[in-house]
Amino acid sequence: MTSQDHQADEETLLEFPCTFPIKAMGAADSEIEAVVWEILERHVPDLDPNAVTTRASSGGKWLAVTARIRAESKAQLDAIYRELSAHRLVVYAL
Repeated sequence: MTSQDHQADEETLLEFPCTFPIKAMGAADSEIEAVVWEILERHVPDLDPNAVTTRASSGGKWLAVTARIRAESKAQLDAIYRELSAHRLVVYAL
């Protein structure tokens, strides 16, 4: 299987539109929640505030922000992940 074949398979794994969870993690003492919210608002115009939750790690050092969004396309998801991953406060984006 070539990388192009693999990429084409990835594009067909989801049927759009769909509900999709996005998770970003960063230091609990940072503005990670606000950063994730700002990034998502740029890409998801009808983002529901109730769809965003946070959870601290057991030691309290990390904060996970999870948003269940209505994803319209793979391009939209790719753009969100690129921007989250590029931000200095985001340690992981899943």
